Amino acid sequence: MQLNNSSARPLLDPGVPKCCAPWCAPCWTLIFGNERETKPAPLRPCSSFNSKQRTMASAQSLTQCFAVKRYRFSGGFLGKSCSRVCNVIYKEKNPSFVVAKSGKVRDFRLFKSVQLDQYVTSDDEDEMGESFFEAIEELERMRREPSDVLEEMNDRLSARELQLVLVYFSQEGRDSWCALEVFEWLRRENRVDKETMELMVSIMCGWLKRLIEEGNDVADVIDLLVDVDCVGLKPSFSMMEKVISLYWEMGEKENAVLFVKEVLKRGIVYSEEDDRDGHKGGPTGYLAWKMTADGNYRDSVKFVIQLRESGLKPEVYSYLIAMTAVVKELNELGKALRKLKAFTRAGLVAEFDSEDVGLIEKYQSDLLADGVQLSNWVIQEGSSTLCGVVHERLLAMYIFSGRGLEAERQLWEMKLVGKEPDGDLYDIVLAICASRKETSAIARLLTRTEVSSSLSKKKSLSWLLRGYIKGGHFTDAAETVIKMLDLGLFPDYLDRAAVLHGLRKRIQHSGTVDTYLKLCKRLSDANLIESCLLYLYIKKHKLWILRTV
Repeated sequence: MQLNNSSARPLLDPGVPKCCAPWCAPCWTLIFGNERETKPAPLRPCSSFNSKQRTMASAQSLTQCFAVKRYRFSGGFLGKSCSRVCNVIYKEKNPSFVVAKSGKVRDFRLFKSVQLDQYVTSDDEDEMGESFFEAIEELERMRREPSDVLEEMNDRLSARELQLVLVYFSQEGRDSWCALEVFEWLRRENRVDKETMELMVSIMCGWLKRLIEEGNDVADVIDLLVDVDCVGLKPSFSMMEKVISLYWEMGEKENAVLFVKEVLKRGIVYSEEDDRDGHKGGPTGYLAWKMTADGNYRDSVKFVIQLRESGLKPEVYSYLIAMTAVVKELNELGKALRKLKAFTRAGLVAEFDSEDVGLIEKYQSDLLADGVQLSNWVIQEGSSTLCGVVHERLLAMYIFSGRGLEAERQLWEMKLVGKEPDGDLYDIVLAICASRKETSAIARLLTRTEVSSSLSKKKSLSWLLRGYIKGGHFTDAAETVIKMLDLGLFPDYLDRAAVLHGLRKRIQHSGTVDTYLKLCKRLSDANLIESCLLYLYIKKHKLWILRTV
């Protein structure tokens, strides 16, 4: 591009060595009024950088926590970290990029990347005095440190004008690094109130969103978090949450996982926020929760375990989220098995062979092993207040996997740590133990019914009865019905019918009728069934035996 007009001749920033002319910078920018033109140029090493300028170009400038502040770049946080790229900005001698106050306000209110309508209103036009525009022009020139400019104009700038300076430099196409330097000065001068902090967080979230939507590397997002931490704006959990959500909603789940790994690897400290249960949230737990909410239970568990086993240290809360995912996966497995059994009874699918049963049991055992490992990490790294929650999760795992003895143990563990289980949980575990005929566990669990009300006692014995029915233990089920009748409790009709049906089927195979006759008589005495005619046909002798009950 030929420049013959002297008024349009680019002015080299006095803070940049002369050898860093357009041939040394990745791009060079010309500003004509409100017009800006950018032309790429090859990047070449500069031999006459002084020590300060070499520090600016160093990749360690950010990790040294803002040791060099004047390293700035134009165009906002667009994925090129200030510690990687050295942009040389050219300006006019007479910086007339703002031609009039009214035009300036209109230009100021054009937002492309940061949605800040709640902060910039029509009333702000009246608050933009000449000092505000003078500060903007001085900061745009980059001839002095922003802190020096602001210190000089401190008495002439209102708190609202300083906030608008932040908004101005946060816009796309402006020097976003200057916004960070302004915020650092405000923090150092103790002029960051709640509204200013909310404003800066909103700006920060806008930058993060733009980086992600424009497809920048995850490393650039991490660098931005480091940058703002260096100027005193500690990344919050809500920022981490926003980044993960953006990646997830865009279908870039691998980048979400990579982001969490980088946060843990670099040890980025963020302000934690309590959830409703008082547990500390973090990026690992939030991403695991996103996976769980989408139904990817197994992926959620593997994600947390792999992070922990790779030497990283996820927050304790993530282990609890992964344990919840184990519970949900076991529940889904149980549902799928029940459907398959129904299809088998209907003759739609073949019955499970020994290999199928072995694979199912192995998958279930692996899930339980993962859950136990996660529970151990919570107990090792978490506080004692989480023990009740851990045993509660383990209880749910064993219930869904049908492990009665292990589930009973978790009930007593919960009582020992001061978390009283709900009465329904005792009844559910009682039914599981009954289905497997765990006699000792049944006896222990029934002790609580001795001091319970009649209603609670009936409920517990009904669960016991249904457990026996599910396990096919109809003799024990008949004894339970008789025990309930002795206590003056009447079993539900469906439960009575299921027991009688099961005993009748057993008579056809074994020929034993004593238990069936005894139960029918007790039910008849309690007026729960009518008198019935019992018959038995002995095929060998072609003999019918009839009896009225």
